[in-house]
Amino acid sequence: MRVSFCQGLLTGAIALNLLILYYVSRAQQQMMEKRRDQGRGSRKAALPASGLGGGMAGLVGVGGGMVGVGGVGGEGNSRGPRLTILLREFEDFENYVGDVARSFLHQRPELPFLVVSDTPPYPPLSLPEGARLLVLAPSPEQPPQAHRPEFHIQTEFVLLVPDGVELEQGRAVERLIRELEGEGGGPVRLVAAPVVVRSAVQCLHLRVSLREWTATYTPAVSGSSGSVCTALQGDAVVLIRTEDLFNLSVPLGRPLLPSLFIQTSLRGWKVKLLESPCFSASHRPLFSSAHNQWKADSRLKDATSQLMKNFGLKRLLLPGGKEQWHGCGKETARCFGTVRDDTPDYLYLERWTPPCCLRALRETTKYVINILESSGVRYWLEGGSLLGAARHQDIIPWDYDVDLGIYLEDVPNCDYLKNLDSGSLVDANGYVWERAVEGDFFRVQYSEANHLHVDLWPFYPRNGIMTKDTWMEHKQDVEFPEHFLQPLVPMPFAGITAYGPNNHRAFLELKFGEGVIENPQYPNPTKKRLDRSRL
Repeated sequence: MRVSFCQGLLTGAIALNLLILYYVSRAQQQMMEKRRDQGRGSRKAALPASGLGGGMAGLVGVGGGMVGVGGVGGEGNSRGPRLTILLREFEDFENYVGDVARSFLHQRPELPFLVVSDTPPYPPLSLPEGARLLVLAPSPEQPPQAHRPEFHIQTEFVLLVPDGVELEQGRAVERLIRELEGEGGGPVRLVAAPVVVRSAVQCLHLRVSLREWTATYTPAVSGSSGSVCTALQGDAVVLIRTEDLFNLSVPLGRPLLPSLFIQTSLRGWKVKLLESPCFSASHRPLFSSAHNQWKADSRLKDATSQLMKNFGLKRLLLPGGKEQWHGCGKETARCFGTVRDDTPDYLYLERWTPPCCLRALRETTKYVINILESSGVRYWLEGGSLLGAARHQDIIPWDYDVDLGIYLEDVPNCDYLKNLDSGSLVDANGYVWERAVEGDFFRVQYSEANHLHVDLWPFYPRNGIMTKDTWMEHKQDVEFPEHFLQPLVPMPFAGITAYGPNNHRAFLELKFGEGVIENPQYPNPTKKRLDRSRL
């Protein structure tokens, strides 16, 4: 068979391509083997210039295959250290980061020591040889991995240490690793040791409800071999597997321990607080002046507020019963924008009304009802607010306003209402009274800045039927017999006693349908339905 010139040329091109692919494959295989060989040795490479420490560290396999399987420092094992010391929390205006690094590296010079900061510290840190700085803030001339800590930690474990702590016994870290490995694959994914200071470390139970925007801390009971809980309060050294740390959404958020435990508790992980070993802290208090302490406290407050905002938490319930609020208030806008289709934006996020908004609604309701009662204006709980009173004795957890019906003929009795033909009135307590632009009814807002509100719907009797002049496109917005209001009866609502129809079940079923109290549903199920299995 004769081979044409074109066929020969095509055959030669195919052979050449196969040869090129062969050599490229061999080159890639050799490079991978070289990298594996480098990873097995003791790592001495410094961090990239963005970390203010020199050259580039190797890539970390977060999903497994961490460097080192022998002793913590790799004694008798060529695969390198298993543990990286990481210091995240310090203030640049006064700190003991250099002393901490020297203390650990004096006892265990083979262990990597990494200092992590959001921005380059000023004044610059004075770090000993073997300690490195990683700056998380991105720099436009650097590759993305230069600022990502998971690319700079190649060990199996990370030991998170606070500022001012000292390592007096070099073998203390082995005890922590043995304890963590002894837990196997159970829920204990972190092990902690106390730092000896005047206030002891406290083991806490932490329950985080993202749906309710709330984190609740309660004291945990100590055991004979250490406490197992979900959060810690106080100074502690914490050991965690590198894989677990970098499987968190925000592995090195600040404040570090609150950020860490909020995320681990949501995953069902627990921390074991040991009674020993203990780490000493000669630098306590950390700050030499009241002014520096004030600066540190202010930064901690700001960092906590930012963390709560990032995590979508508005309310913290602390072990002593105190509350911290990180949501809206009298001087700020409410937590959500204009409601469309009767479905606030947070319902699409599988969340309910933020607790700060519910608090503002309760305050406004109590205030308005007090004025109505003192002015001789007859009122009753209406619509979803009456439904909340019947079902929860409170505002429905996903509701965003409060509705009250009032007798139109009583409006002149209230000074705040009778002069609202146009415009609005801000009273002495900052509440805004206005005639609603949507129709012939009244609205009382929490403040000029915060538009959480109570709506007042004026009804009047006509042939024994209560009616009104403005109707909204709501299923429950219908006329009803006046006998439901004769008499009005007290019922608990939002922490006070309010008035409602004398047969609230029949009243609600007239407006919403049979079984409405026992069958909760979101206001507009065509847009978003309530998953009752999660109640």
